[in-house]
Amino acid sequence: MEKYDSNKPVTFKTGTHKIVSDANFNFQLNRVIFWDGGDEAEVCRECTGIKTSEDWTHTLTALEAKAHKEGRTQNEIAYARMAEFFMYDSDPQKQVQYQKAAALFYEYYADYFDSGKVSRHFVPYQGGKLPVMVAKSADNGGGASRGAVLFHGGNDSYFEELFFPMLYLAQGGYDVYLFEGPGQGGVLRVQNMKFTYEWEKPVSAILDYFKLENVAIIGASLGGYLAPRAAAFEKRINKVIAWSIFPDFFHVVLSDHPGNVASFIEKILSSPVRNIMNGFYKKMMKQDELVRWNLLHGMYAYDAKTPMEYIARIRKFTLHGIADKITQDVLVLGAREDHFINPRLFHEEFDLLTNAFSDSRN
Repeated sequence: MEKYDSNKPVTFKTGTHKIVSDANFNFQLNRVIFWDGGDEAEVCRECTGIKTSEDWTHTLTALEAKAHKEGRTQNEIAYARMAEFFMYDSDPQKQVQYQKAAALFYEYYADYFDSGKVSRHFVPYQGGKLPVMVAKSADNGGGASRGAVLFHGGNDSYFEELFFPMLYLAQGGYDVYLFEGPGQGGVLRVQNMKFTYEWEKPVSAILDYFKLENVAIIGASLGGYLAPRAAAFEKRINKVIAWSIFPDFFHVVLSDHPGNVASFIEKILSSPVRNIMNGFYKKMMKQDELVRWNLLHGMYAYDAKTPMEYIARIRKFTLHGIADKITQDVLVLGAREDHFINPRLFHEEFDLLTNAFSDSRN
């Protein structure tokens, strides 16, 4: 097992590769490289044939076995973690694969925990526990703390893949509290705790546990909604970084459709005959395996029995009706070529944040 230097400053790879034609698979393959520690050349070479979730699992599992045989543990962790990503939630192997990847991660990076650079905690929450990793500035070469930061991911996140961004912030002078909430990582996979739109509840539990005041919160991807939502109701948060433009989950889903199509879909889904859409979605699931995976995973993670119930769940993930309660400094980060979130949604979010302290209209 090759090792690493836990005292070395954190750096990141940059760039984007076009590996496969499907935008979602391509995004997730880039995630394997840039977030999870996969070998860049190997992923670009070996993953070009991925067209289905079965292809994905087979290819990543083979790369995991190869990396293990060759003693490339960092690459092995990446492939083991992401091999389970497109497995169906009903597949018992999914949790086995997740547990294996997590165990390997904590074994491999044990020096960070044994040295005190990072500590692990489990915060009681609604009959379960929220895992939190804490990296303090003073323990990571950042000097006196410049403040506390709560940090979390989004819809399909594992907080282990934010381990090095956490360390980067700690090296930069912040005490960082990286956590998984309901619907994320092991909280979903192991504890079966489903997503909640009321993100202030897990956030408040963590603030109470660590007795924190005046903290900044960073939320990535769907966290671009979750973090501002928490700030609307939790005033111990004084700064918000929404690491994605996310004013409304349903509007994000519709944003790639032409305006007239999006308007028609919204009218149908708000009408008394909306449940006929379940049949439409089930037909799509039979025709497109990736649509099937997306809907089944969404129904599982959001505790819905039908596609339409899943749509009803995500419609609660909106800043409409609560954004005026956000009075803190807010920074919204987006990308012009995001494959999932249309950057034009920034205008919707900006118009909602009428009372944000950093809004130029104040």
